[in-house]
Amino acid sequence: MQRRPALLLAVHGTRDPRGTAVAHSLALRTAELVRVPTLLAFADVREPSVGRVAAAHPGPLVVVPAFLAAGYHVRTDIPDALVRAGRTDAVLTPALGGHPAVRDTAVRRLRRAGYRPGDAVVLGCAGTSDPRALADLHRAADALAARLDTPVHPAFASTCGPSVADRVAELRAAGHRRVAVASWLLAPGLFQRRLAASGADVVADPLCPDPAPARAVAARYREAAVPLPV
Repeated sequence: MQRRPALLLAVHGTRDPRGTAVAHSLALRTAELVRVPTLLAFADVREPSVGRVAAAHPGPLVVVPAFLAAGYHVRTDIPDALVRAGRTDAVLTPALGGHPAVRDTAVRRLRRAGYRPGDAVVLGCAGTSDPRALADLHRAADALAARLDTPVHPAFASTCGPSVADRVAELRAAGHRRVAVASWLLAPGLFQRRLAASGADVVADPLCPDPAPARAVAARYREAAVPLPV
C-alpha cells in the first residue's frame, strides 16, 4: 500500500493577527487543492514551530516554504529545524517566488490598485542580507517588468536598501509624475504598512488572500510528492 505524503506549510510568523489569519487561510485553500493532510507551522515569531510540527507527524512529509525568496529561513533555518526534529527524510521544496502564479498575482493586484501604463513601478520586498535571496528578488522584478513592459525597480521594507520610500522619491526626482508600488509580500503587517507609507500614488495589496498563491503551494507539493510506502 502507498500513500501521498502530508504537506507542511512553513510560513514566517507575524505578530499581526491579520497576517496569522492569512497563513491559516492559505493552508486551508491549499488543503482543498491537494487533498492530503496539510499542516501549518511558523519559521519565526509564532508557534507551533516547523520543528515541533514536523516531529509530531509520523508519516512522510513534504515541506513547502511560503517565502518569496530563498533567504536564511529557506536555506538554513527550516532545514536545520527538520534535522533537529529527526526529519531528515522530509522533502523541502523551493520557495514560492519563482512560481508564475505568484508573479501573476502581483501584477493583478497592482492593476486592481490603480496602476496605469506609464507609471513608474517599484517592487516592494521584505528585504534580505542573503545575496542569493536578493538575486531572487531582482529576478522577480525582471519578470514583472516583462509582464508590464516597463522597468520595475526593486526596493525594500527592511534589512537592505534602497527603502521603498527612498526609491519612490528617487523616481519622482527623475521626473515620473506617478509611482506605483507592487507588493511582493504575502500578508498584511509591518512591511506592508511601510509600503503604504512610501508616498507612492498607488500601493498594491499583499499577495494573499488570493487563490493563486495556494495554487503555487499545491504545485510545489505535487512536484515534490511521490507515493511513499506505508
